[in-house]
Amino acid sequence: MTADAPAPALSWRELETRVGLDALPAFHRHFLTWRGVENADEMPLRRVSQRVDAELNRLVQAGQAQKQDDDWRLEPGVLDGFGAYEALTP
Repeated sequence: MTADAPAPALSWRELETRVGLDALPAFHRHFLTWRGVENADEMPLRRVSQRVDAELNRLVQAGQAQKQDDDWRLEPGVLDGFGAYEALTP
């Protein structure tokens, strides 16, 4: 990548793979809390999954992500300040 090339979009599904299956429920709950969803820690897991999809779709509506098949491609910087994500990045 050259200095003038924009950073590539981040695949949500690839990010989930990096998190790992065991840590994914907690990661999703942290994401929801970071996005301002109340009581994410108390939601049933199925509801957490639905709300994560809803929040990702809100990012699409805001022009900060694109939906591609069963994935979301997040624009660079969208997750800035999200500590659970930042802990995964070098």
